[in-house]
Amino acid sequence: MRGIPPLSCLYIHHLSFCTIIYTFAFKGSHTFSTEMGSFQLANGPSPLSLSSSFILPENKRPYLSQELSQLIQQVSRACEEYGFFQIINHGVSQELCERMLKTISEFFELPPQERAKFFTTDHTKQIKLFNYNLKVDGQEDKVSMWSETFSHPLHPLDDVAHLLPENPPQYRYFFFFLSFSMNELMTKLLRLMSQGLGLEKDCLKKKLGENPILRAQSNFYPPCPDPEMTLGLAVHTDLNALTIVRQSEGVTGLQVIKDGKWVAVDPIPNSFVINLGDHIQVLSNGRYKSVHHRAVTNKVHRRISLATFYVPGKDTVNGPIEDLIDEKHPPVYRSYRYAWFLEEFYRPEGTRRMVKETFELLTS
Repeated sequence: MRGIPPLSCLYIHHLSFCTIIYTFAFKGSHTFSTEMGSFQLANGPSPLSLSSSFILPENKRPYLSQELSQLIQQVSRACEEYGFFQIINHGVSQELCERMLKTISEFFELPPQERAKFFTTDHTKQIKLFNYNLKVDGQEDKVSMWSETFSHPLHPLDDVAHLLPENPPQYRYFFFFLSFSMNELMTKLLRLMSQGLGLEKDCLKKKLGENPILRAQSNFYPPCPDPEMTLGLAVHTDLNALTIVRQSEGVTGLQVIKDGKWVAVDPIPNSFVINLGDHIQVLSNGRYKSVHHRAVTNKVHRRISLATFYVPGKDTVNGPIEDLIDEKHPPVYRSYRYAWFLEEFYRPEGTRRMVKETFELLTS
């Protein structure tokens, strides 16, 4: 798919979360005198008050609340119009991300017999190496996708850390640190998205349940002799609530449907791709979009991506948020338990459908 322009309209450059303001209390006096004069300590034994000596002239003030408002609007617009966007200045260590992708690459370079320890066709397994496949109408055998996938819990990680690969040796170490960074970034994104809907900042996270799970999914796409004949990942929407993807730089593979056309999402250095899952579309009553996307292959380069999924607990009940429903905006979906959603997705009959459509309400 050469020549397809990048989704420049989706890039939210300088998406900085420094607009989140924390207040700190200090006790005791902060003013000290020396032979050179008096000075103010930022950390002292008494509360530091915002006196006139600290207040900037009006034209020099940062107006962080205005920056936050603009950021919320940008995120909300991307969620409503595209369901995909890329972020930079996200606060996750670039070195950690680069070493993480290198570690994943080394895992897929391990001898097949070592990787095969994790292979399973049981989708309920917590830790699994597998191939995606597609059931085609009128065809008995499923079609395998041109990729290999390794998936396991990311946060909380304590109960399964000892089951993660021992090779490469640094695998467990890096995923341990990554789990905290991804959990924090997910929370920040969900807060921005909540506020973009006019809701309390923690509304979406609360609606997604008390025991969500972050899952890590590493995808390996080897060079393909004929990219016109197969796909790395078939057309789909994400079953979860929110996905954060780190792409290997210099190789394009992810494509998003926009206005009936496939558009490539070219990797931006040190960025994450954010895409909305089905449950965010349901909770937002259709305002935010979970859109079709796929992964294509190429003849020359291999490609690696690391996706982090925000997965609701199986007993979580999802449905349109009441504050988003009124006479002009009736509910588009019926409520359901996440376990029902998974059952519908993994039904063996027929082709795999876009499952959220199953829970749509009929409108006159």
